[in-house]
This record gives sequence, C-alpha cells and structure tokens, in this order.
Amino acid sequence: MEHASIENIFLRFVMVGAGMFWTVSFSGCSSPGSETAEQLPAPSRIEIHEAFPSAYVKARNIEIYLPPGYDSTKTYAVCYMHDGQNLFDSKRTFNNVEWGVDEALDSLGYDLIVVGIHNTEFRYQEYMPQKPEAAVQPALEIAWVSDSNRFKTSRGALQSDAYLRFIVEELKPWVDKRYATSPDRDHTFIMGSSMGGLISAYALGEYPGVFGAAGCLSTHLPALDGPFLEYLALGKPSPSLGSRLWMDHGTEGLDSTYAPYQLQADAILLAKGWTRGVDFESRVYENTTHHESDWRTRLPAIFAFLLEGKVVGQESGEGLPAR
Repeated sequence: MEHASIENIFLRFVMVGAGMFWTVSFSGCSSPGSETAEQLPAPSRIEIHEAFPSAYVKARNIEIYLPPGYDSTKTYAVCYMHDGQNLFDSKRTFNNVEWGVDEALDSLGYDLIVVGIHNTEFRYQEYMPQKPEAAVQPALEIAWVSDSNRFKTSRGALQSDAYLRFIVEELKPWVDKRYATSPDRDHTFIMGSSMGGLISAYALGEYPGVFGAAGCLSTHLPALDGPFLEYLALGKPSPSLGSRLWMDHGTEGLDSTYAPYQLQADAILLAKGWTRGVDFESRVYENTTHHESDWRTRLPAIFAFLLEGKVVGQESGEGLPAR
C-alpha cells in the first residue's frame, strides 16, 4: 500500500463471553487510477478473541484470519495453526518475526479461514504427543532430570491429549458456529512447526475423522529422543481415509539434526501405505534453518498440497524430496 490513501480506519472492541474480541479493518483504501473501493472486495482481516476459555487447558488468545471478500453466505475451509501469535503480526511474536500467513494467503486466493491458536507457558507439555505411553513416559521421566528447565512450569504431566480435546470439542464447534465454514474433514486442516509439527501429525492420527490433512514444518522428531516414531509405526496417522500429510525440514541450525529422524519417519510412513507425491510429501529445504522467515517461503507449496493435493515448487529445486 505504498501509494494508497487511507480514508477510514476502524478499530472495534466487542465483549464475547469471558473474553474480548476485536478486529482491525481498513476501508476507503485506493491508489491513483484504481477502481473505487466500493468495487473491490473487502480486504482480509484478523479478528482476535482474547482469553478463549477451556475446560481442558489454560485459556488463551485466538486469532482468526478471514480472507479477502469474506462472505457469510459462502462456506470456507479452515486451517488450525499452532503458535498463533507468530502467524500474522510481528509485534505479537517473541522474536519480532512473523510467518506472514495473511500476506501469503492474500496472494494465493484460497477460500480459507485460518485459526491461530496462541501457545502458553505449557507449550512443550501441550505439543508433545502422549502416545505411545510405554515409550513416551520413560523418556519423559529422564527429561525431568536432565532438562529440568524445560519443565519448570509443570514437571511432567503432558497435556497434548487435553489440548487436542480443546481444539476438537470446544474451539472447532465454536468456529463452525460463528463463521461460514465447511466443517467436514475434507475441508479441515491442521498445521504447525517444530513441536507444532509433532502435535499436528498427532492430531491427524488421533482425530482422522476431524482433520483431513496436516502440515508439519521442521517437525521436532528428536523430542525425547524420538518416541513419536513408534507412534507412526502403529499406523497412525493412516492414509486409509484419504488424508494428506506434509513434512519437511531445513539443513542449518536445529534443523540440521532432523534428517536421520525424518528418514526413519519417511520409511515407516511409506511402508504403512502412504504414497509420496499423492498423499504424502517429505521435503528437504537446503540452506534453510529453524525460523519463521524460512517457513514463510514454503507456504504456497504447502497450501497447494494440503488444500488441492497439488505437488508444486520442485521444478525450481525448491524443497527437494527427502531421500
């Protein structure tokens, strides 16, 4: 909007239940020689719902991206994304860097709503999959001793099953009631990075009737020395319902430790019936690291695969298939 003039800016606060909801929208934006604002679709907007309550986990803020021209008489697919404070606005992130999900989707043109779920101080406990318990619990007990700082807020007590119940039983029904969604599994997706990648794959395995696809970026498979690989070996998630699964990692920084684990995951998934390029993608992004700016560049290829089943981006060497 370098040459745009802004005639009106509206900031609206509305009380919703126990929390507060506010939106920021812009109107009357035009540039020289353009059509009048009335002839253009309304711009995308972010709605923020503060302190969304839950019977399962701690209350947290929820950010909702509504695409350009959002129309309540239509229906939209929905993608639930973790670490929601990092998605849309750098001023709300811990490192002043955002994913830029809204800008990416504005340019891609999908009829897609994004639900950004803020994390809390219990991020590790909520994102670390609890199953298979026989593998996870012993590893967790070792971590209590060797990495006590990570568990300073809640020693032990993983909450990932409760976190998924929050999404499936409380948040999703509220979103489907409030917004114009297509609530079926074929139009409901889940996505995250690092530990958020783990919990996304876990969600696809635990709730295959709710989520049709999962995007797992820089998935932190080494967590607790890799017990999630045993979960995959149980055949979860399964491709049998027509699900799609995206996994990737970079080669620098923390991501440089991921290749051995991801190669094991790939072998397990392919042996369980997933088909690369059809319902499963695993990519290596050379010279990229564990950072929002790198995840941002992958979004067009990821959304094309999750929403449409299209495999794009490799013709330019972007995201080489893992081998």
